[in-house]
Amino acid sequence: MEKLLTRLARQLDAIDEASLMSLWSKYATIASRFEPTQRWEEAVLVFSMIQAKRYKNQLFNYYWAQQAQPHDEAPGQEPRPLAPDFDLLQDGGKEAAPHRCRVLSFRPAPEKTDTVPEKD
Repeated sequence: MEKLLTRLARQLDAIDEASLMSLWSKYATIASRFEPTQRWEEAVLVFSMIQAKRYKNQLFNYYWAQQAQPHDEAPGQEPRPLAPDFDLLQDGGKEAAPHRCRVLSFRPAPEKTDTVPEKD
């Protein structure tokens, strides 16, 4: 299993992000419209892989930028955290992060009950 995942990671890493991002909208749309089909499941996995490549590049760029900055950490100080909003522990060892977004529920628009008075 691990060998298969490593091979998939190598293949994904060989694709440039720009090519993948050209497919982002298509797969985001499919993933946002749930249907209990294999087509939907595969589309969600493709979308996740596109997102994974993008996140990997962002994380790489973050660390690369950190290397370019002078390190002023004294011995005994805690190391800098990983990229923002990224932690190796599921709960981060602290309380839940504040919500940064809202979930909007979509409901059908109410039917218009306005009636136009007839002219005499």
